[in-house]
Amino acid sequence: MAYILIVDDDEDLAQAFAKVLKDARHEVAIEGETARALERMNRKAPDLVILDVMFPENSSAGFELARDMRKGHGKLGDIPILMLTAVNSKFPTGFSARDIDADWLPVTDFVEKPVDLDVLVNKVSALLQRVASAGDRSKNAK
Repeated sequence: MAYILIVDDDEDLAQAFAKVLKDARHEVAIEGETARALERMNRKAPDLVILDVMFPENSSAGFELARDMRKGHGKLGDIPILMLTAVNSKFPTGFSARDIDADWLPVTDFVEKPVDLDVLVNKVSALLQRVASAGDRSKNAK
């Protein structure tokens, strides 16, 4: 069981994600604001963050939170970030996983909104498995 933090201002969507992830036996918390999400993560670091891009107060708040996690907060630097995006439906830019960049967009993977819940659960499982495998490799190297 992993602890997953969903950071999204769409409460209905976040609740739907939480339900399917709880059904998959994960502990799930929801935060609707990026500033409070960072505070929550500093109190208890999640195993994975599901992060929306656009928030009412700032259309790029999700990008900024991802950068804050990677650069300014050591214990949060390695947490996988699954970014949710509706950017392509709002602004036809062709935004995708190829835009992942350690400085500009330091996320682990993307899911387009509207999100298929089976796809979400599969992506979460794959990311958590990748982290577990990396941890096993580092333990064996010692």
